[in-house]
Amino acid sequence: MPRSACARAIVVALGIVGFFVSSAPAALAQPASGSPKSATPVLSSNGVDEKGTQLGTGDRIKLTIFGQPDLSGEFMVDGAGFVQLPLVGQVKALGKTVKDFEKAVAARFSDGYLVNPSINIDVINFRPFYIIGEVNRPGEYSYVDDMTVLNAVALAGGYTTRANDSEAYIRRKGAKDEVEVPADESIHVEPGDTIRIGERFF
Repeated sequence: MPRSACARAIVVALGIVGFFVSSAPAALAQPASGSPKSATPVLSSNGVDEKGTQLGTGDRIKLTIFGQPDLSGEFMVDGAGFVQLPLVGQVKALGKTVKDFEKAVAARFSDGYLVNPSINIDVINFRPFYIIGEVNRPGEYSYVDDMTVLNAVALAGGYTTRANDSEAYIRRKGAKDEVEVPADESIHVEPGDTIRIGERFF
């Protein structure tokens, strides 16, 4: 074979090898045809801590406006997610953390009613959570701030002998689907959650 033809053959061969080497990672990254896609959301152990527990329907709060005892008092988040306050009327609480709600209330009172109001809001009680499945006392329980899955199981009398104690399933209030989570202290429970403890298969 002439040298020029031989050189061309080597170049072509190297090009083919280079193509397969460069495309191999991309091919490996592609899921096999027909394989299921994992789109299940995951409840972050940090997400609840960073975001803070959100207010919702049925929560009872105590509003203190310093120097204004007539405007202070206990109030409840109504079915529409609002709190009816003196002077300013309805203020939306649904989906807000306590700190965010404090800011919203302060803004409303600052709008023509009070000058630089000093406002503090405490939650008297959150809406309950629910636990079902393989626990000794399934049912409705009062929510305690910073509650974890293990705390919830303990309140419900602990696991039954058939329980799968390594995982749990949580459905957030208003969500359609439940999410599988580790049954440990890394996952926080929210007010209104429904926790299900499954049965082990062996």
